[in-house]
This record gives sequence, C-alpha cells and structure tokens, in this order.
Amino acid sequence: MLAEFLSLLGLSPGSPDVWRIAALVAVAVLVGMGKSGVSGAVMLAIPLLATSLGARESTGLMLCLFLLGDVFAVRAYRQHANLPEIGRLLPSTVVGLGVGALVGAVISVAEFKWAIAGVVLACLAVMLFQEWKGAEKAIPRSLPLALAIGAASGFTSMIGNAAGPIFAVYLLAMGFEKNKYLGTTAVFFLIVNLMKMPLQILVWHNIGWSTLLGALALVPFVGLGLLAGYRLLKVLPEKAFRWLVIAMTAASAVRLMLP
Repeated sequence: MLAEFLSLLGLSPGSPDVWRIAALVAVAVLVGMGKSGVSGAVMLAIPLLATSLGARESTGLMLCLFLLGDVFAVRAYRQHANLPEIGRLLPSTVVGLGVGALVGAVISVAEFKWAIAGVVLACLAVMLFQEWKGAEKAIPRSLPLALAIGAASGFTSMIGNAAGPIFAVYLLAMGFEKNKYLGTTAVFFLIVNLMKMPLQILVWHNIGWSTLLGALALVPFVGLGLLAGYRLLKVLPEKAFRWLVIAMTAASAVRLMLP
C-alpha cells in the first residue's frame, strides 16, 4: 500500500522527492487554515497540489483533505450556520456537481488544468468587482440568485475544489458577519464534499486506498493549519478578513498561470 501511495505521488522508495513531500505538507497546512475560515488559503493550496500531482489526480487527494478539515470546522462553527440559506442553495448545487462530474470525465489533463485556472480567475474578478462596488452593502435575497450561486458552487467545487471564493463573495455580499459566514461555510461544504465522494470514486476513479492513506498521513498538518487559522481569525478585524481572502485568491491565480 505504501508503494502504491508513493507511486501516486511520482516517488519511489529509494529516491524520495523532498520538495514534493514538502509541497504536500504545505498543502495540508493550507487546507487546515482554509477550513478554519481563512478560505483564501485553500486557493493557494489548489495550484500547489495540482503542480505536484497533476490537475486531475490532485482533486482526489484534495477532497479527502477537505473532508478531514470539514469535520473539525463543523465542530467549531456549526452553531453559527444559517441552515435555511444552505437549504436554498443545495438543490442547484447538486445539479452543478453533476454537470462538473460529466465535464471532468471527458476533458483532457491540459484542459482540466486550464479549467481550474479559469475558475480561480473568474472568482477573483467577482471578488474584486464586489469590493469596488461596495462589498459592505448586502444584496437582496432572491431565489434566482441562490440557484445561480448553488449551481456555480457545485460545478467549480467538482472541477477544481475551487468553490470557496464564489461562496465567500455570496455570503459577504449578503451581509453575513464573520461567525455566521464561518458556520454556514463549514456546514455547506461538508455536505457538498460528502456528495462529491461517490462521483470521484465511481466516475473519475481518482480516489483509492492509496489516496486515503496519503490523506491520513497528512492529518497532523491539517490540524496544524486549523490551529493557526483559528488563532489568526481571533485577532483579525472584519475588513482585514475580507482583504485577506481577496489577496490570497489573487496570489493563487498568478501561480496557476505560471508553467
């Protein structure tokens, strides 16, 4: 099983790639920080893992890491979740997941990488536009908007585990304060990621025992990221929190465009 995991990472027992292992550790820490509420950290982790493992292969391991982080995040923030809002978003999210699964099964590796890049860049553009127009103003709640956000979140989550910025922009624009934002995000993505597991196992075939073993080996580093994120959020003001998400998303978008 260990040999299979090393093969998945492109490593061999006799010649370990230290830099690739370091990248995986960094990804686990960033995922932990992201699940603590520093959502932009995940946007940095996505291109880093895609570069280390390959775009399609990376989504399987990333999903396993996400689910580990989701469990901790829900335990910490579930009391702040806005369940009615989650209920409005989930039906169209399921549709978005299905479309994303079909698209991801037929496109090439190169197209998959550019799909992830496009998702991140589009999310960045939306976030910057919202700040420019005045992010502190809540937008009206409407069913068509909820359906659109749900579908977009499902599709981008399936293609590149990159729905965080879309969901963040939506909640921030709706006027969610920090704790409500964190609780709603934690519960929503736990549900979404659980729904993605059978699709990636049965349709994409990119999650196996070696993937699960790799995720379990990285659990301590996910935990380290969670602790770091919790401490950061305790001292971070609302405005700084918003700009941290945007800045980290911008950094990940630049990284995705590099060879």
